[in-house]
Amino acid sequence: MSKSIYTLVDDIYKLMVTKEADESVDVEAEIEKFGENMKSLMRTEFARDRQRDNRTLRLSNIGRDDRYLWNVVNGTEITEKIQPYTYIKFMYGHLIEEMLLFLTRMAGHEVTDEQKVCEVEGIKGHMDCKIDGVVIDVKSASSYGFKKFKEGTLAMEDSFGYVDQIKAYAHACGETKFGWLAMDKANGHLTVLQYDLEDTQAPVYEYIKGDITERIREVKKLVGLEEPLTFCDSPVPDGKSGNIKLGVKCSYCQYKKHCHPDVRKFAYSYGPKFLIHVEYEPKVMEVDIE
Repeated sequence: MSKSIYTLVDDIYKLMVTKEADESVDVEAEIEKFGENMKSLMRTEFARDRQRDNRTLRLSNIGRDDRYLWNVVNGTEITEKIQPYTYIKFMYGHLIEEMLLFLTRMAGHEVTDEQKVCEVEGIKGHMDCKIDGVVIDVKSASSYGFKKFKEGTLAMEDSFGYVDQIKAYAHACGETKFGWLAMDKANGHLTVLQYDLEDTQAPVYEYIKGDITERIREVKKLVGLEEPLTFCDSPVPDGKSGNIKLGVKCSYCQYKKHCHPDVRKFAYSYGPKFLIHVEYEPKVMEVDIE
């Protein structure tokens, strides 16, 4: 009897306590598969010929903001390099995602369509998988980011375009239901968030109802413009100091200095802050953006 994605988290938790795989599972075969997938990840990560042209639209980035995509496709100079520890974080995320699929299979749930090539309006991408027939993207997140999956508010606060990304995969598969299997990297908590485009009564519907094919056609046009029309995120006040800082999206963007040439970076204990207007000079170190 097939399992339902609605029991996935509980089934994985039970697996971790009992260490007993579902009776339908060939444990040795799954361990071998997991090992091979880990090797494949490392080969991809450290391949000598891994150079590629990133100036393309992909389904994985189609949900990002218009100006960001314009910069990507038009080869705008990247003024802030990705730091070594950030690359480690990215690799760690890939490892976690593969581990979660291993645990999903060990718990007796069906994983299909892994890395299936999807195409919408000529733009291609690779979906993560389907779990128990549902189009799923597997994510590892900080505790703050995890709350959006746990509480179902991701569509209302979708800074990185996750919804349009998975909507594109679902559209390519002819599906209206889609979701995420997410893990809090800090404490191991898991959750499954599902949305359904046919559930017009859901509070989230207004945020997810847009036509993904129309979105992709619009993006293909805008990246051909001479200049992007709008900023991705509005600057916001930095408390009551009178200073103005970049919003969340722009703070994480490698093109921030191209869009805001006078931005300044200050190293606070909890992370960097990017100010575009300074009334009150912060009493922390200012560092170069490079």
